[in-house]
Amino acid sequence: MEVNLYSAEGSALSKIELPKIFESEIREDLIHQVFRSISLSMRQPWGSYPRAGMRRVGQNVGPNHGISRVPRVAGGSRGVLLASFKGGKSAHSPRSDRILSKKINKKERTMARDSALSMTKSRDMVISRGHKVPEGITLPVVVEDGIETIRKTKDAVDFLQKIGLYIDVERAISGYKIRAGRGKARNRKYREPKSILMVGSNQENLRAFSSIRGIEIASARSLSLRKLAPGGKGGRLTLFTKSALAQLEEVTE
Repeated sequence: MEVNLYSAEGSALSKIELPKIFESEIREDLIHQVFRSISLSMRQPWGSYPRAGMRRVGQNVGPNHGISRVPRVAGGSRGVLLASFKGGKSAHSPRSDRILSKKINKKERTMARDSALSMTKSRDMVISRGHKVPEGITLPVVVEDGIETIRKTKDAVDFLQKIGLYIDVERAISGYKIRAGRGKARNRKYREPKSILMVGSNQENLRAFSSIRGIEIASARSLSLRKLAPGGKGGRLTLFTKSALAQLEEVTE
């Protein structure tokens, strides 16, 4: 499959052949499954102290005393240690030693990534994900390596306006809002829609784009399912530089 190669001015220079990985079978079910496994594996273990409520000495006096045989403090009648008593252990509390990671087969992870890459070339899937794509532009967007020399954010914005992709950034800017619910108090106050994923030969060369709302940067070697399919839904609007596309072919062979 051929797509247009665009210049830094936004004009189509020539045609370029996409690597065979973009012809991979599209498996949305596999993308969702692998994304969920990755997300669950990123959870931080938490729980109560295993000895909480158990750092007391409690004894029961045995049978034939007319009182229930529960552990009590020495010289008194106050019950200790059990979950039903004040200061006792917690019943069924979260355990910090619980294994939270989910196993993913290496082949399934690779297939999910390849499937997410294949979805980036489908205009219908990119639009159904919510992205705004200008008419006539080929997907995925492939640009000459000159954009990796951009060092200022204002020049990066000028480039996106010339090629016609800034309308998707504006969508992300307008969708940036305060989250509803308790998440505001849990270090995730704002919701920010995802915009363009920019893939270059080196992430450092695309730093000028990283401060633009909704844009993420990556290299061909650091492409992951979490960037290609945020939320477990593929079809992200993706831009590759020419050298990144060649690098991608080497990485996925």
